[in-house]
Amino acid sequence: MKAGIRTIRFLSLGVILAHLAISTIHGMAHQGAMVTLTTLGSVYVLVVIMVAPLVAGGLLFTRWARIGALILALSMLGSFVFGGWYHFLSATNDHISQVHGPWRSTFIGTAIVLAVSEIVGVMIGIFAFRAIQDTAD
Repeated sequence: MKAGIRTIRFLSLGVILAHLAISTIHGMAHQGAMVTLTTLGSVYVLVVIMVAPLVAGGLLFTRWARIGALILALSMLGSFVFGGWYHFLSATNDHISQVHGPWRSTFIGTAIVLAVSEIVGVMIGIFAFRAIQDTAD
């Protein structure tokens, strides 16, 4: 079972790093397309979307791995809800239909790939939480 947990940890880390890379490119698209966020939105992005998954990834390799898995699942869920609302549902300048110019395709593409990576992150976080719990018993 130890090898399985190790695999889950590294899969989690892979999703976290991929999400960070995609988020960084999406942030560049935000700047290039001049799509601004509110102060609260910027703080949310920094804490929930950027920092929390990295903290989760670090915790997954400690004795607090189960908490790390929970933070991973919750931060990715929070990221998905935030991005889903602003990119696909709300009538704001952050909606994919409102972005024009040379950054449009990057903005839309990264918004879609972010949503997919976040759903994968939620699933892996839940799976890791359950698997690590099972080994603690």
